[in-house]
Amino acid sequence: MALGDLMTSRFSQLSLAVSNHVTDGNGSSGSYQEDATSYTDLASQRRDFDTESTSSYANAVTSSAAVPTSMAYLPQTVVLCELRHATFEASTPTGPSDSGLVSKWRPKDRMKTGCVALVLCLNISVDPPDVIKISPCARMECWIDPFSMAPPKALGAIGKNLRDQYERWQPKARCKVELDPTVDEVKKLCNTCRRYAKSERVLFHYNGHGVPKPTANGEIWLFNKSYTQYIPLPISDLDSWLKTPSIYVFDCSAAGIVVNAFIELLDCGTSNYPGSARDCILLAACEAHETLPQSAEFPADVFTSCLTTPIKMALRWFCTRSLLHESLDCSLIDKIPGRQNDRKTLLGELNWIFTAVTDTIAWNVLPHELFRRLFRQDLLVASLFRNFLLAERIMRSANCSPISYPMLPPTHQHHMWDAWDMAAEICLSQLPSLVEDPNAEFQSSSFFTEQLTAFEVWLDHGSEHKKPPEQLPIVLQVLLSQCHRFHALFLLGRFLDMGPWAVDLALSVGIFPYVLKLLQTTTPELRQILVFIWTKILALDKSCQVDLVKDGGHVYFIRFLNSAEANPEQRAMAAFVLAVIVDGHRRGQEACIEAGLIQVCLKHLQAFTQNEAQTEPLLLQWLCLCLGKLWEDFSEAQMIGLQADVPAICVSILSEPQPEVRASAVYALATLLDVGFDSRDGSGGDEECDDVEKSRAENIIIKSLLNVVSDGSPVVRAEVAVALAHFAFGHKQHLKSFAAAYWKPQPNSLLNSLPSVANIKGTGSGGIVSSQIGPITAIVRDGRVSTSSPLAGIMHGSPLSDDSSQHSDSGILNDCVSNGEIHNSRPKSLDNAMYSQCVLAMCTLAKDPSRRVASLGRRVLSIIGIEQVTKSLKPAGNSAWPGDPTTSSSTPNTSGLVRSSSWLDFNGGHLPLTFRTPPVSPPRQNYLAGIRRVCSLDFRPHLMNSPDSGLADPLLGSVSGSDRSLLPQSTIFNFSCGHFSKPLLTASDDSEELLARREDYERFALEHIAKCQHSSVSKLNNNSQIASWDTRFETGTRTALLQPFSPIVIAADENERIRVWDYEEATLLNSFDNHDFPEKGISKLCLLNELDDSLLLVASSDGNIRVWKDYTLKGKQKLVTALSSIEGHKPGVRSLNTVVDWQQQSGYLYSSGEIPSIMLWDLDKEQLVNSIPSSSDCSVSALASSQAHEGQFAAGFVDGSVRLYDIRTPDMLVCTTRPHTQQVERVVGIGFQPGLDQGKIVSASQAGDIQFLDVRNQRDAYLTIVAHRGSLTALAVHRHAPIIASGSAKQLIKVFSLEGEPLGTIRYQHTFMAQKIGSVSCLTFHPYQVLLAAGAADACVSIYADDNSRTR
Repeated sequence: MALGDLMTSRFSQLSLAVSNHVTDGNGSSGSYQEDATSYTDLASQRRDFDTESTSSYANAVTSSAAVPTSMAYLPQTVVLCELRHATFEASTPTGPSDSGLVSKWRPKDRMKTGCVALVLCLNISVDPPDVIKISPCARMECWIDPFSMAPPKALGAIGKNLRDQYERWQPKARCKVELDPTVDEVKKLCNTCRRYAKSERVLFHYNGHGVPKPTANGEIWLFNKSYTQYIPLPISDLDSWLKTPSIYVFDCSAAGIVVNAFIELLDCGTSNYPGSARDCILLAACEAHETLPQSAEFPADVFTSCLTTPIKMALRWFCTRSLLHESLDCSLIDKIPGRQNDRKTLLGELNWIFTAVTDTIAWNVLPHELFRRLFRQDLLVASLFRNFLLAERIMRSANCSPISYPMLPPTHQHHMWDAWDMAAEICLSQLPSLVEDPNAEFQSSSFFTEQLTAFEVWLDHGSEHKKPPEQLPIVLQVLLSQCHRFHALFLLGRFLDMGPWAVDLALSVGIFPYVLKLLQTTTPELRQILVFIWTKILALDKSCQVDLVKDGGHVYFIRFLNSAEANPEQRAMAAFVLAVIVDGHRRGQEACIEAGLIQVCLKHLQAFTQNEAQTEPLLLQWLCLCLGKLWEDFSEAQMIGLQADVPAICVSILSEPQPEVRASAVYALATLLDVGFDSRDGSGGDEECDDVEKSRAENIIIKSLLNVVSDGSPVVRAEVAVALAHFAFGHKQHLKSFAAAYWKPQPNSLLNSLPSVANIKGTGSGGIVSSQIGPITAIVRDGRVSTSSPLAGIMHGSPLSDDSSQHSDSGILNDCVSNGEIHNSRPKSLDNAMYSQCVLAMCTLAKDPSRRVASLGRRVLSIIGIEQVTKSLKPAGNSAWPGDPTTSSSTPNTSGLVRSSSWLDFNGGHLPLTFRTPPVSPPRQNYLAGIRRVCSLDFRPHLMNSPDSGLADPLLGSVSGSDRSLLPQSTIFNFSCGHFSKPLLTASDDSEELLARREDYERFALEHIAKCQHSSVSKLNNNSQIASWDTRFETGTRTALLQPFSPIVIAADENERIRVWDYEEATLLNSFDNHDFPEKGISKLCLLNELDDSLLLVASSDGNIRVWKDYTLKGKQKLVTALSSIEGHKPGVRSLNTVVDWQQQSGYLYSSGEIPSIMLWDLDKEQLVNSIPSSSDCSVSALASSQAHEGQFAAGFVDGSVRLYDIRTPDMLVCTTRPHTQQVERVVGIGFQPGLDQGKIVSASQAGDIQFLDVRNQRDAYLTIVAHRGSLTALAVHRHAPIIASGSAKQLIKVFSLEGEPLGTIRYQHTFMAQKIGSVSCLTFHPYQVLLAAGAADACVSIYADDNSRTR
């Protein structure tokens, strides 16, 4: 089965790892096909399995009637657990790298041995004085008996043979031979070789069998001209002639002495070669105290024979030790048919196996850096070292130890030699018949098949933490064979999928040139697996892009992307490969444009937009990213994109459900924006036509980007911020002039001509959300002041009086504003309304609930000259900032346009003063008469570089000139690359642990749901208190939450400080701030994914939502996502009194407040699904979603009315009732009664009455309880037990059954300080136990339990 098919079957299931459940019998597939099939059905199996297990468990606990109830309360939806949620806020992602660790696999410098110097000192027929030979003695030199012919002729034949042997390993190297030379002849030889080789390596081979052993000083012996004396040659002289790089082979007795002398020479730095980099390699036949073997079974030059004719030497040595030695004539070894480079012949296969075995031994025993140097940098050096391993094996059997520099560990007993012996024996057994009958069929060895099987076994059981697979070099060799290639690639793909460490290992062993060469094949079955392998390689190392373009590999992937038979996931991988190829690589961009990549990508996108094909989100994402990278900083490609109407095509993708797809579409549009627009000259001609075309495209792009400024995903909003930064860089003069003109009111000003500026709404699912901007600081820059502006933030202009314009910051305002229009020296691409919307959008982003997005937003403002320095505001005591809800929210329409009248003249670049103005609504036409100047509300020393300056980073300063390096950079590409670094073929290792934990949670939940439903609740009173916690909140406890599966309570205060407490151990677990501007208060805490790894959703009163993970770990909390849940509200209104609720079954967040609609957010998609009209003139004051019926929720209003909604119905509004008729007060709390009855609601008003409603059957309440008189502050309805609780401002909590029966009263006692505890601020029940947590205005949180819960 193709790896691509296996991948396809698993690919789409990876995100369900948490909710997948593998039953016994499905995971033990015998083939890849079965494995793939079983994996495809995991999601459905999970559902079936859960249904069976939970149903049977429920039957064991309670009656069958409770089964549907139990199932309804165990939602399977899991949200916010994607890769982006783990990394977006925490760190800046890094995509494929082209430097550092990942590129260590690439040889620093490819090298070649260009010249070979062969020096033979044999002096045939004259034995050296220090050698006593045995009889019979080893005589063969280069497989020639020197005594079989006249000595001069024998010497020439031996020299010729040695040269031929070296030329087989390096055909292009120049070989020079010196026979029995003098010192001068060797010097001339060395100088000639170095001169010819230039910077290439020179090999020096010395055979000293006819001269004495080297001297103690490491000198080798040569002859005088008359051959009457031995002349010593110091190693230092030899080194000075050959220089570096070089490799020496010393075949003589006591050769280790020469090696030791050479090492001393290198260590002392006395080499004559200038420079410190010494690249010298030495191979020596024996240690310093050893003599060469003299046994007749070996040739006299056994070391040289191993290095230059390894197969012949290995087989001769093996033959004498094999069981075949009696039946096999060793002379047949010289007649082995075939050629060494033809793997289909016997000799070729033996050479192939020998190469694989020696490579494998070296790979497994050498450090990888040394392996790459010796076995991958130089072909001749690699061959010599492979053969050196054989020499060590053979010569150690004769008690002789070859040595090398760099030194290698012993390898002569490595178990891979057994595999070689077996392969050799199988080949030798066929040799007689093959020699006798040349037409006999040669049976290939099973060596490679067996090694691939061993590799497959490792893949089934191995991991990063175990020993690496030793067969990796063999897999590399197998790629050379067509018959084994597919299986080898398949296994290689599985290995690379194990992680970046596996890719690095494969690259280190030398896989790269092989898979690069394979891109030239046209074999269709290899295409999917090759694309997968290249995906894994490029996810680790971007530097391969150069090699791919150089070899034309990009065409291979473009064809694959355009092929009809490839499935979408595989095409997405091809798009990823192409995106990396063009990423920052101009030659790659040009080559891909020439090959038609833009047209191929657009063809797929158009098919999607025209609903011709169901497109995989991953493919959509990478098509957009590929296009964005293709025309990034490449104007020719941008023009092709504009001519193909790309903006119109990409706009439809901005509403896709996957945030990554939307962000990628934003990125593709952003890279089309012409950054240098503002600096162009409108000179006419073709350029003018281009300008018109670009202006039209910019208009479309900016409009579409403004519609996603309020997207639910911070990943998308971050890309919008980056896009607006690039736009602002090209249009900063227009934006500055608009800001300044907008700041300066005139009778016929721009304000009057742009009534839409104050309340801009986008089209589609989302408009511009101008969230509350908060306190703003004006900064003096370059001797001028840029001050606060009510335009949802600050505008950059002069804070002088209305009639002074000479100090205008932009410097272009002289006579630039007249008759309500702004005139510029350069043509504008957008109208004024669009510029105003852009500035509003930038200000919105600068106050984004996500810290990263807010930082980007502030950098965007700085580009157009607007400085925003925001500080963490935590008012001391009970004081409130001017403009807080207590002082300004009651009269938002009279706040008007507030501006600072302070004007300070400084010569320096930094202003040690801050101005703060209260946030207000933006100016509208009818507000202009109320414009007034007020004194700055806050003067105090403040340095721009102080710790609390709020500057995102040093780059926040304004971007000037053409310095584009300061522009914020997109991160979606790097984030998206992370997907391909993860395993794609297997589920994560921790999924089993997650499933086991979820089963435990489900078991606990089902057991306690049954007890809640079928046990009577005992009294709850002051004696029921099991814990009390002084949260030490300065402003009292605003809201609290009990965790379902651990004894933990979470509380928050008005300053948005969150504290987590273990009430059994009475221990504070964690304390942290929700965000840096905590003056708004928290309206609700919710738990997401409570049956899995729970997340804490924190809803602020201004509508901002933040979701935290690891919130119980001290200092380890991480922000998962953040969004502004209220759209379309008035910009600048401080308090929205937002109410929210979370529904796990649907994955929906319901949100409303002082707006005429209820916002429906899908947190899985991080997208606004719907804006439901509230059908009331009053605002929503309480909100509750059904935990049993997906899509159903109820809302209570400030006029006392209650409405039930069901998003599954066409009208959504199911019914309306007004239960609180005695005294019209706001609905304080609302909740669904336990059970599956639809429409049974409990509603409590501020007047103190609690109404029990069945709104589907009757309009009026069927039960009314007057719990408190005019002071009800909180209501809690238990999710499963028939119990409710209400709290009042009079330090009183009352508990009732669903029949209205009082179950207890909790009165707050006097404290030891004789002070009464403040009013009840919040109540919450434990989801599965009868535990009640109550928070009070004095920061105390108490927990009460009924008798049943305490005895459990």
